[in-house]
Amino acid sequence: MRTKFFTICMLILSFEVLKAQDPEMTQYYAAPIYTNPAMAGTGSCNGGGRINLNYRNQWPSLPGTFVTTVASYDQHFDGIGGGIGLIAMNDVAGEGKLTSNSFAGIYSYQLSVNRKFTMRFGLEAQVINRAIDWSKLRFPDQIDATKGFVKATNEPLDYNRITFPNFSTGVLGYTERFYAGVAVHNLIKPIQSFLGTQDSKLPRRYTFHSGLVIPLDNKYDPNMTISPNVLFMLQNKFTQLNLGFYFNKGPLVSGLWYRQTFGTYVNSDALMLLVGFRKERFKFGYSYDLTVSSARQAAPGSHEVSASLEWCAKKRPIRYKKLTCPDF
Repeated sequence: MRTKFFTICMLILSFEVLKAQDPEMTQYYAAPIYTNPAMAGTGSCNGGGRINLNYRNQWPSLPGTFVTTVASYDQHFDGIGGGIGLIAMNDVAGEGKLTSNSFAGIYSYQLSVNRKFTMRFGLEAQVINRAIDWSKLRFPDQIDATKGFVKATNEPLDYNRITFPNFSTGVLGYTERFYAGVAVHNLIKPIQSFLGTQDSKLPRRYTFHSGLVIPLDNKYDPNMTISPNVLFMLQNKFTQLNLGFYFNKGPLVSGLWYRQTFGTYVNSDALMLLVGFRKERFKFGYSYDLTVSSARQAAPGSHEVSASLEWCAKKRPIRYKKLTCPDF
C-alpha cells in the first residue's frame, strides 16, 4: 500500500504536490491499534496493559530505503466502559528526504451484545507532522554543463514542514474463537501538501480483517492452535488482499501469507513468512516479505520485527471480554 517511489519522483519533478499512501505492517496483529482503533484495550491478560513495538525496513537492497517504526500502548478500564490507547509512528522515506511523525490517542467502547458476542467501537484523534530535506534533492537549475550539480537552486524551498490533524474510526466484533473488524483511517482526508495544494489530500484507507482460532486436539500440547485469517485493504487506487495463517505450538509461533494487489495495480506481490516465540507475557516476532513480482531482482524482500509486553490487571474488570486473536 505504498507509493514511495512515486512520492520521491514527484518531489523531485514537482515539489508542489505530495501524494503517498499509509505505511502498512505485515504483522498487523502485532500492531493492533494501528490496524484498527477498536482493538484498544483488548489485551489478553484480564484487560491489563500492553506495549507493542514494531519496526519495518522495506526493500533495504534499494538506495534510500523506507523505514517505519511504531510504538503503542493500550489498556482496558471498566470506569470508562472500554479501552484507551496511545500510538506514535515515525516513517522515513528515501534516506531522510521525507519524514513523517505522528501521535494519536484512541478510545474504544465495549458493548457486550450477549454472553457470546462482543463488539468494540473505536475513535482515534491524530496529529501528523511531515518534513522534507530539500538539501538531499536535486533540481535542473543546479546543473553546470561541465561540473554537474554545483549551482544553488532558485526554487522556493521555504516550505519544508507541515502539521495537520487526522481522525480514524473502527468497529470490531468477536466471540471466543472468531473475530472480524472494519477500520476507516484518514476520515477527513487532510491536505498534506507543503504548499497547501487542495488536490493533495491523504486518501482514506479502508481495512477489513477477520479470522478464526482453531484448537488442535493434542494431549501433549493443549495450547496448539491454527489461525487462518484475511486482511483486505483499499486506499485510493491500491487494493490489497492478504491470505494466510498462524500456527501456535507451545512457545513457538509460525505463519505464512500471500499478498495480492488488485485494481489499477494488479500484482502478485509477496510471500510473507513469520517466526516468533512467546514466554509468559513477552512476545517477539520476525517476518520476511519475499517479493514474487517482477520487482524481485531489485527489491527481493523486506524485514519486519515486532515485540510486545503485557501485564495483568490486579483484578479482572467486571465488563471486560477477552479477544482471542493472533499476537503476531
